[in-house]
Amino acid sequence: MVHQTMPSKITKASKASSKIRPMTVSLLLRVSMALIVGTLAACSSGPRVPPASTSPGGPSTSFPTGAVIDTAPLGPPSLRAKSRWLPVRWAELPGFDDDALHEAWNAWLRNCERPHAALAGLCKDVRRLSIASPAEQRHWLQTQLQPYRVESLDGRSEGMLTSYYEPEMVGSRVRTAEFNIPLYRTPQSLGTRKPWYTRQQIETLPEAQAALAGREIAWLNDPVEALVLHIQGSGRLRITEPDGSVRQIRLAYAGTNDQPYKSVGRWLLDRGLITDASWPGISAWIAANPGRVQEMLWSNPRYVFFKEEPLEGLDAAFGPKGAQGVPLTPGRSIAVDRGSIPYGTPVWLYSKGMEVEYKRLVMAQDTGSAIVGAVRADYFMGWGKSAGDLAGRIKQPLRLWALWPKGLPVPQQ
Repeated sequence: MVHQTMPSKITKASKASSKIRPMTVSLLLRVSMALIVGTLAACSSGPRVPPASTSPGGPSTSFPTGAVIDTAPLGPPSLRAKSRWLPVRWAELPGFDDDALHEAWNAWLRNCERPHAALAGLCKDVRRLSIASPAEQRHWLQTQLQPYRVESLDGRSEGMLTSYYEPEMVGSRVRTAEFNIPLYRTPQSLGTRKPWYTRQQIETLPEAQAALAGREIAWLNDPVEALVLHIQGSGRLRITEPDGSVRQIRLAYAGTNDQPYKSVGRWLLDRGLITDASWPGISAWIAANPGRVQEMLWSNPRYVFFKEEPLEGLDAAFGPKGAQGVPLTPGRSIAVDRGSIPYGTPVWLYSKGMEVEYKRLVMAQDTGSAIVGAVRADYFMGWGKSAGDLAGRIKQPLRLWALWPKGLPVPQQ
């Protein structure tokens, strides 16, 4: 899921919490855990360390608990293309003893569908620990993994956290007087010219429109909603079919026109049209200036194309697939700069803003065009209006710790 960052500004969040409603999917997931464990693809290699003991009746769920002695000598920093990893003690991780780790395990199980080679050996234990107690999960983490403080190459350990989400919208399979804003599949001629037509050209040039004829997946009734979908990169659509039936589908990212992304919030700020670049501030300007909305939309030349995916059963409890190739877990998946943190890496995240504070285990499973730098992450909030309202307000300090198997070198690329 390749996405851009919405214009945001921290404001008072009336429902701010480290456990917001959009990410409360753990009950459904725990009920379905037997299905998940049985169907997730098996890792290609065995565990790096001896697994927990088994019994005639099957795998034992009795993993060790209790304090782990953390006094081994710490090695030197490890360098990646865009970051430096400094080994630290587990005690440095804020809130490590308090996190609801079973929520993160849902994301880790997804990691094991396409694991990083160095992490694949942990997957057998990860699956069995999915029904373990928090104390057992915590003990296993401390036994198997080494925390590394992620820093910039010049030693800065504080960066920035933003957030993204999956919008929910209403659409039509056929064009009507009300639903007349198209959402397109990738055009067949996309690779014939780079970059392809700009947003304005796509909407005005006959040759661009001819190239997209018949490529419509669905139609929306609001061009601003279409822009939001393009910015987030994926969305859930409640769609009316030609026969009048209604069902829910996902529109997933399929590609872009290779034009640069330009923030509509920055365009408005630069012209002195707004002083509040949060999405509520932009929405207020749109409501007051309907005659200039098209001009604002065309200020962003990037255009996103989609593919349709089913959205039913267990798939509805997860987000779209991220750049790692696995579905995102609300509140437990982040987008990172791959030059700083490899996909599939377990990461301890700490971020405190005006009212929102996160101290939790997350998985690096996605990327984004605006997510650049060593200590930089975009937090997947979930889907729907409440997730979007909170995601648009998140822009706050961030610290990250990568968790890597003990005894294995940090990958350089």
